[in-house]
Amino acid sequence: MAQISIEAQPRNDFGKGASRRLRRAGQVPGVIYGGNTKLIHVSFDAGDLTKALKKSDGVLQITGAGNGVLVKPREVQKDPVTQALEHVDLVVVNA
Repeated sequence: MAQISIEAQPRNDFGKGASRRLRRAGQVPGVIYGGNTKLIHVSFDAGDLTKALKKSDGVLQITGAGNGVLVKPREVQKDPVTQALEHVDLVVVNA
């Protein structure tokens, strides 16, 4: 499997307003969960995440907030008109 590394920033604000602010700033909100890790709320650069999801065969390595965790996208939500990423759910996988 090809692994692509992507930077994630932790986020502390939640809800519709916070997500909209992130999207306006060119970020995509997301969550990392599964395995023995607790739920981690993160944000990604929209361009980097789009490229990573297109190039990878499914496994991403998260740096920054995830500290080198291997994840696989479980759900990717897109805007129905513009196809811009709105939210991503990532589940932890074991190597």
